[in-house]
Amino acid sequence: MEGLQLIATGGALPGRLVTNDDLSRLVDTSDEWITTRTGIRQRRFCGEGESATTLAVTAARQALERSGLSAAQIGCCVCATLSGEYASPSMACLVQKELGLARDIPVLDVNAACSGFIYAAAVARGLLAMRPGDARRYALVIGCEQLSRLMDMTDRNTCVLFGDGAGAAVFELAPDVEFAVDLGARGDFAIETPPNGPIRMDGKAVFRFAVEALPRRLHAVLEATRHTLDEVDWVVCHQANSRIIDHCVKKLAADPAKFYKNMDRHGNTSAASIPVALNELAEAGRLQPGMRVACIGFGGGLTWGGMLITVKGSAV
Repeated sequence: MEGLQLIATGGALPGRLVTNDDLSRLVDTSDEWITTRTGIRQRRFCGEGESATTLAVTAARQALERSGLSAAQIGCCVCATLSGEYASPSMACLVQKELGLARDIPVLDVNAACSGFIYAAAVARGLLAMRPGDARRYALVIGCEQLSRLMDMTDRNTCVLFGDGAGAAVFELAPDVEFAVDLGARGDFAIETPPNGPIRMDGKAVFRFAVEALPRRLHAVLEATRHTLDEVDWVVCHQANSRIIDHCVKKLAADPAKFYKNMDRHGNTSAASIPVALNELAEAGRLQPGMRVACIGFGGGLTWGGMLITVKGSAV
């Protein structure tokens, strides 16, 4: 069966650093309160001249350059976001324009909130597979968010959680590649985001959902590929809350060092969190050819997704 393998990554973070102490001057909170409950210490917000679009273009361009491919070799572009400035044109179309991607390829956005990058990768795989005669077997997949524009900065239950950012990956559709994807959803308003905000969330309900969804999706992709967790090099989960990941590590009796975390520096960047984490691993030289990586997303919708991929190159 044809599957996706990771070729290269890219990332972009905005310049405005917002610490927990900064937020404590806006709402009744503290660095200790936020850190002990979420693991988040800081996040980044878009400043002047920055937006979800500029971040997406920067991350996508970096991934494309690192892949060694030309824009003409990309067979589809799929962007996961819930916070783009425009309903139309899509974020993916804006990336296509800026990078000079071909005009005869599928280009679209998907919205599955914090599971979005995995949904986008699954869509990209399907789009490439439906064009078997096309030599362009590479997909550009992006996750980007500007959640700062959708937040109520007087709501201490949500404004401390989220940040802005973008990550991108170039995947190749190749035969006989270990690959699995598992997707699902349950319509629920536990996380709610109207078109112009603000984000509203039932934190306790989301926590209960997440600690159940994460290990189930991980087991699903391991079972599909007939691997054990010991045979996976990295587990990259959606970076919502350190306690969610810690709870699942304990439940699985797993090695915590295998579960990558960066929410302390970025907060919850929704669809961007998994590709940003992959890019950080790649830039640090911690993604090597042949490595197996399980990516697990869970979030608004409610949605969930799991994906197991292999690394073809150094990814940077």
